[in-house]
Amino acid sequence: MSALNKAKGFKKSKSGTYLSMAGTAFGAFGVAKQIKKARAEQDTLRLIDATVSAVAIVTGLAILYRELKRLGDDDVLLG
Repeated sequence: MSALNKAKGFKKSKSGTYLSMAGTAFGAFGVAKQIKKARAEQDTLRLIDATVSAVAIVTGLAILYRELKRLGDDDVLLG
C-alpha cells in the first residue's frame, strides 16, 4: 500500500477518528465561551445560537464515537 493511499485512508482509521474527535471537542471551548458571553450580556439570540452549536458538537462526537466502534479491527492503517 503506497503512502498516498494510507494518507487517503487516514480519515477512516482509528487514528483519524480520534483526531476528528479531538478537533470537535476543541470546538466546545469556543462554544462555552460564547455561552458565557451571551449569558453575561443577556443576549437570548446568541445564547440560542451557542446552544444549537453545543448540540451540534455533542451530535458530532456521538457520530464519531459510533464510527470508532464500527471500525473495530478493520483499521485501514493496520492492514
